[in-house]
Amino acid sequence: MIDYFSTFLTWFEYFILVFMLSYILFFLVLAVSSYLAIDKNLRLKYDLPKDLMLKSNQVLGISVVVPAYNEGDIIVDNLKSFLSLQYPKFEVIVVNDGSEDETLDKLIKNFDLKKVDFYYDEKVKTRRVLGHYKSTNPVYDKLLVVDKINGGSKADASNAGVNSSRYPIFLCTDMDCILKNDTLTKLVLPFMVEKKRVIATGAGIRISNNCKIKEGTIEEVRFPKKMFPRFQELEYVRSFLFGRMAWSRMNALLLVSGALGMFDKKIFFEAGGYWNESFGEDFELITRMRKLMHDKKEKFAIRYIAESLCWTEVPSTTKLFVTQRSRWGRGLVQTLKVHRKMFFNPKYATTGILTFPFFVFFEFLVPILELLGVIIILCSLIFLEVNYDFMLYLLLAVFLFFQSITLISILIDEFIFKNYNNLKEILILIIMSIIEPLIYHPINTFSYLRGYWLFFTRKQPKWGDMKRNGSLTLDLNS
Repeated sequence: MIDYFSTFLTWFEYFILVFMLSYILFFLVLAVSSYLAIDKNLRLKYDLPKDLMLKSNQVLGISVVVPAYNEGDIIVDNLKSFLSLQYPKFEVIVVNDGSEDETLDKLIKNFDLKKVDFYYDEKVKTRRVLGHYKSTNPVYDKLLVVDKINGGSKADASNAGVNSSRYPIFLCTDMDCILKNDTLTKLVLPFMVEKKRVIATGAGIRISNNCKIKEGTIEEVRFPKKMFPRFQELEYVRSFLFGRMAWSRMNALLLVSGALGMFDKKIFFEAGGYWNESFGEDFELITRMRKLMHDKKEKFAIRYIAESLCWTEVPSTTKLFVTQRSRWGRGLVQTLKVHRKMFFNPKYATTGILTFPFFVFFEFLVPILELLGVIIILCSLIFLEVNYDFMLYLLLAVFLFFQSITLISILIDEFIFKNYNNLKEILILIIMSIIEPLIYHPINTFSYLRGYWLFFTRKQPKWGDMKRNGSLTLDLNS
């Protein structure tokens, strides 16, 4: 028995070595691609200047869709912030998803709303819509409120909002998100100037925890004080700059954040809208939209903007963090399972040959391999002599590589966007990156493994299970 285990351990060591070398090599490719994408994004001069767009009525109209469930504490100020976005042709659609607090009452009172006759074309099936409200005050003529029965998910509320929209492009966001004033202008530009048909765009997202917020706008960007938000700040910087920018350059982006995603409404409807049963509706939607375009054999693009355009609150406690990431883990395995026929399928071009396999091998399998590695190491300590040199060299190589990637991400972010107030905040972020493998990464890995387990054993929780954290609403489903 010991001999069999020893042979297995040897083969496992070789497998892990090859796997990690492949992982590192692929991330090097992503790093180079990301650098080129950021450089192009910063140097690119579009034919339509921002000032010209703000003064023109020939731009594409945009519908900003904002689902809301029990948002009475923040809805007035944050909605005013959405209504003040700088763009000549847009509307804001708030979907009251069966709120049990004063959300609808506050909307009616503060925005002078009256129920109106409205032609509702239900292109995507949702729970019953109870009515539409418009303001009698011309100041709020861009506002439309949709009141509906709770659908149990953000997806159902978002679908009702898109069904009610009038413009060909829509932006889906969350009520707790704070957007830069020029967000619409920057996200819609690729739709207007790209030669390929752009079906979605996204941009960087930052953390609003501890930021000074007044009347739905950020007065001062502040560095997170608590440990978990700091770790997530580090993760966001690395993933947005060295992940999604790279995939965007290769036109292989498979994920646009649910907190800030702009979409071609026609393609959205053709794809069937958000899937109400999905645990990760944003990831699953992009996968389905890409599949649709490949099936239609139409050239398309999904673009990502290097600049941070949105601030949102993130979990600040272990319990909230594990709950959120477990849902992300369920969404990952569910989407990969539902669309498994795309795996290494040349019919789906880069999506099937490159992106989908990456998510299977590196996003899905890594937590499982890490757990298996821990189990094997513990068994080896009991039954065999452990090759400590091999293990330590491998761990050190992986740590130094990802530490380099993280440091480069921090430096690029600070050099280009200057999001931090002083050197102390940058040094704190660097220290967090050093201790990340010891604290944050194991908890994150556990959360994803828990999500995989729950996918096969439990039902989807209702959207109403959201928690409150600080002054903003934390959407555990996003």
